[in-house]
Amino acid sequence: MTHSVSILAEIPEELHESLKNYLETHPNWDYDSVFAAALSFFLLQNGEKNKINNASQNNRVCAQVYLETLFRQS
Repeated sequence: MTHSVSILAEIPEELHESLKNYLETHPNWDYDSVFAAALSFFLLQNGEKNKINNASQNNRVCAQVYLETLFRQS
């Protein structure tokens, strides 16, 4: 079972405008999908690498979210 958590974040206005422009030309994406993909990709690149046990599980989860977000069907 998948659970969702709502996040409120402030971003620079220029970034918001770029995101709005992107979403207007890519109807298969929405704010939630972009943030989920960006956050999971960030965590894959910058996640904890010293704690072997948790890092491996966390990387699998992040990779799964990232790939599901990229390749989801509308």
